[in-house]
Amino acid sequence: MKFQRQRREDISINMTPLIDVVFLLLIFFMITTTFTRESHLSISLPEAAQTNAPQDEPEVIEVLIGADGQYSINDAPLVNTEPLTLKRGILKVVGDTRDIPFIITADAKAEHQEVVRVMDVAGELGFSALSITTQQAETP
Repeated sequence: MKFQRQRREDISINMTPLIDVVFLLLIFFMITTTFTRESHLSISLPEAAQTNAPQDEPEVIEVLIGADGQYSINDAPLVNTEPLTLKRGILKVVGDTRDIPFIITADAKAEHQEVVRVMDVAGELGFSALSITTQQAETP
């Protein structure tokens, strides 16, 4: 009996899908990667003619955030860290004025949530001149 030999197909791996997947991963990582951008803030302060400002209103409002998360407004500590207490403390200091600079000074070890909470309260109250203080890095 004579059997016919079966044809053997050449075994080959199609590389096209693999290359497509690698390129898609490359594009994905290129798009989602965060690059470090060093930027410097340049602040242009408005000019004003010398006028007699009322003495009872502060020139700036500064909210200090300690490493433990405690707040103080213009060096007056608050009793707790609740947003309502913070809002009432700010309103007590500034009254109806909303055009004064609002400065947030936070300890380097303070939680990010505490800073965001102060920014939220400032936004709710209508402050538009918001700034965050930083310290110049020492050069070796």
